[in-house]
Amino acid sequence: MTKGRVYLAGLTLAVAATAAQADITFTPAVVSDYDFRGVSQNATDPAVQLGVDTTSGPIHVGAWTSQVNFGGGSSTEIDWVADYTFGGEDSVKWNSGIVYYTYPGGSSYPEVWFMGTMGWFSAAVRYSHDYFNSSQDAAYVEGNLAFPIGDSGFALTAHYGVSDGQFWAGYNNGGYSDYSIGATATLGKFNLALKWVDNDIDADDPLSIYTEEDANNTEDRVILSVSTTLPW
Repeated sequence: MTKGRVYLAGLTLAVAATAAQADITFTPAVVSDYDFRGVSQNATDPAVQLGVDTTSGPIHVGAWTSQVNFGGGSSTEIDWVADYTFGGEDSVKWNSGIVYYTYPGGSSYPEVWFMGTMGWFSAAVRYSHDYFNSSQDAAYVEGNLAFPIGDSGFALTAHYGVSDGQFWAGYNNGGYSDYSIGATATLGKFNLALKWVDNDIDADDPLSIYTEEDANNTEDRVILSVSTTLPW
């Protein structure tokens, strides 16, 4: 974990120096656990994360990194993102893009998405033709709510997602669902989020690729995150 923190700290300092000279923002964060679609990616331990973004009109490119722990292999995830946003503020806003998930020393694979947002509701479809280098496709369909409480800086959140496709055909009864409820708050320069996360994976199923051990943990949990976006 110390090695991962040194890596992320060095990346933060490098980006901070660049951000002062360019139209770049970076978002450091600390989370009590890093979950991806309802499953722990860091063996239920806290993780340090960093996002780097730049936007020109409707075009956005960025990178994001986090500590991970799958019980072996890579200890770092680095994602490369490019997307395009269109549509009006008073109607549905559309966003489409591609993310390339990389795990240095491990697997890497692309995923494309198409999302629509209207007010406090958003829905997205995500697809990979080679999920986790399996040569099998996988799809993820999700709906999200972010309901602001007046001008307080607080919002209530909810999420529901379904994983499906060839990759899941032999596991978890052909796919699984994950869901969460929570709240977010903006306090000065900092953003806080608290959510309860769960899924319908049967970790005792002999065909399940997930467990209730630390790595790839599927148990329900409460996750707290604290982040800020720089430069202030």
